[in-house]
This record gives sequence, C-alpha cells and structure tokens, in this order.
Amino acid sequence: MNRSDFPILEELVYKKPLVYFDNAATTQKPKEVIDALSNYYETLNSNIHRGVHCLSQKATEEFEIARKCVQQFIHAAHDYEIVFTRGATESINLVASSFGRTFIEAGDEIIISEMEHHSNIVPWQFLCEDRGAVLKVLPFAENGELLLDQLESLITPRTKIVAVTHVSNTLGTINPVKQIIEIAHAHHLPVMIDGAQAVAHCPVDVQDLDCEFYCFSGHKMYGPMGIGVMYGKEEWLNRMKPYQGGGEMISNVTFEKTTYNELPFKFEAGTPAVGDVIGLRKAIEYMQSVGVQAIADYENELLQYGTEQLLQIDGLRIYGQSAHKAAVISFLVGNIHPYDMGVLLDHQGIAVRTGHHCTQPVMTHYNIPGTVRASFALYNTKEEIDTLVKGVIRAKDMLQ
Repeated sequence: MNRSDFPILEELVYKKPLVYFDNAATTQKPKEVIDALSNYYETLNSNIHRGVHCLSQKATEEFEIARKCVQQFIHAAHDYEIVFTRGATESINLVASSFGRTFIEAGDEIIISEMEHHSNIVPWQFLCEDRGAVLKVLPFAENGELLLDQLESLITPRTKIVAVTHVSNTLGTINPVKQIIEIAHAHHLPVMIDGAQAVAHCPVDVQDLDCEFYCFSGHKMYGPMGIGVMYGKEEWLNRMKPYQGGGEMISNVTFEKTTYNELPFKFEAGTPAVGDVIGLRKAIEYMQSVGVQAIADYENELLQYGTEQLLQIDGLRIYGQSAHKAAVISFLVGNIHPYDMGVLLDHQGIAVRTGHHCTQPVMTHYNIPGTVRASFALYNTKEEIDTLVKGVIRAKDMLQ
C-alpha cells in the first residue's frame, strides 16, 4: 500500500497537508476504485439482467462477478445470499422490515445493545411501533464492554431476534459477536450483525460466526458511497417477504397476484447501482492485495500509539477502553466542547468527527454532549498522530 494510491491525501486544507482521521464516517478511495467508476460510465453504462444487447450483458457479468467477490470476502456459502443495497442502513432496514412482516407479532421482543448506531435502533423501533412489539436493550459497562452476562436474562419465550453491532463506531469496542450468536442459538434465535465498522478493520467469516444476517456499507471499506450489502442465510431469505416491490424482484405479475423472483433478486427491486457495485469489488480487491489481517494489525499499532500519546495530554479522557478495540479513539479534553475542539483541529488541517456520532444513547450513558473522534485507516501514519496530538494541545491552550 502506498499513500499515493489515494489521490485525496495530496490535498491541502487551509494550506496544510490533510490529516484525515474521520475514517469511521467514510474512508477515502484508492485510484483503482475511482477509475473503475469512471470506466463503467465511459464504457459499460447499461441496465443489467434485462437486456440482450452487448453492453447490458457485459455490465451484468461485471455485476455478478462483484457479487461473487463479496461472497468470497465474507465467506458466505452462496453468492445468492449476497443482497446489494444502498448501504448498511438500508440493509438493516431491509432485515427489520422483511423479518418483522414475516415473524413479529404483538408482544414479541427484539434485543439490541446500548451502544448501537441509530441505524440499528430506529428501524427496530419502527417495527415495534407497527407490530406492537417490545425493544429490549443489553447495557454496557463504563469501559465500553457489553454486559454479556445479562443477555440470558433478557431472553424470554417472546424474543424473536437479537441485533447487535460487531464494532462500535463511537467506543471502538469489538463485541464478542460469536459468543452472542452462540447464546442466541441456544434459544433458537436468529442474530443480525451490523458489520459497518468491522469489515474494513478485521477479517469476517459469516459461516464461522454462524449469524443469520450481516450488514455493511461499501464506503467505509474504501468503496463508493451508495452501495451496501445484506448477507442472509438462504433458509431465512427464502422465508422472508420482500422489502420493496418493483422491477427485478418479480417472477410473474398480474393484477390479481404477484409471485417473487428467486434469490437474491427477490430483495433487489429496481435498477441497482451497477457502477458502485463494480467499485466495491475493486475496493475489496485492494484490501485483499494489502491483506485484511495486515490492515487489522497495522491499525491496532496506530490505535495503541495514538492512545498512549493522547493520554499524555493533561485532562484528556478517552471513552471506550475495551480490551478489544478497533482503531477508534473518542475523547474529550477538560470542559472543552467537542465542536470547538473539532473546528480548531480542522483549521490545522486535521479532519476528525465531533458530536454524538449517531449514538445518542452512548452519550446519555456517559452524560456528555458528544466526543471528538479520531478513527484510523490503513493509509494513516504515526507522524499524523503526532500532528493530532500537537493540534489538540494547541487547541486546548487556545480554549482554556
């Protein structure tokens, strides 16, 4: 991997070299992903699966090659268990809607965790409101680790599904999802994993995890925005009703009745983002060329270094100190508002995220307005972390 693979890293911000530490929000794109998008629209642009002409057939072939690439990347059993969506948010909404319409009745229960992104809270709240179901929450400890010993007590005969994040976008916690899945399966419960913050940072094997559903976005793993994946076990996808109606997801339509297409097309209504799917394939191939485990190891090195250096700043507090973390550091300094810190860092060319990070219940847990979040990727360096530390110190001196 060369930093030159990512053209945007050559940009200047306020005449200073860009230090990009907002990777949990979205990662930058290598040139081969950008080129793949450009090449699709320049040479292949066509609708897929429906045309007999050359462009349509070529675009369809590239699209389905990308599906197989995703299958192999997360080690799914079948390529038709890979459903393309607009992102992790739509993937979770798809599961909540389709699973809910098929299996949830009044009085049933859904278990999520206290550290979930709003995208894995609100869709389940919608479902509970529509069906008269009950949302139950597994809490986490002060260090950001789930209180897993409380999961058994939350499960009752009315529990229908467990939905938890693999990696917290705010705390960085890598949750013991395999253990959670084993506990749920002991009660014959399916599990949905929000993998948006995991797939770019650690190897994922959905068959080894044995989860029923796994959702993630392309733009957080060096791919384009507007593309995501919902993996589902074949048996569950076959039982669930479609999420959206329209073209592609049908087998036969009359005014009296519609029958649905086979997997995965049953869940892919309308024209898909073909160029973005091809771009996602290129992003996966780029990650594989570096090595997913090598990325994880390097980012952990950055995490350890960044944690050590930032904690040397007087008054700095880190939220999320689990023994198993991804490369995310959320912090506050003294009584400085995170927005003020973020603005001053930005003027030094340092891009961080400030606010509640779409995890307001986490902020409520700690009774804070938000945090400053620095999140690392494979192209970041220890020298950039040094720049961040100096920037925080400078901002602190200005604000206190």
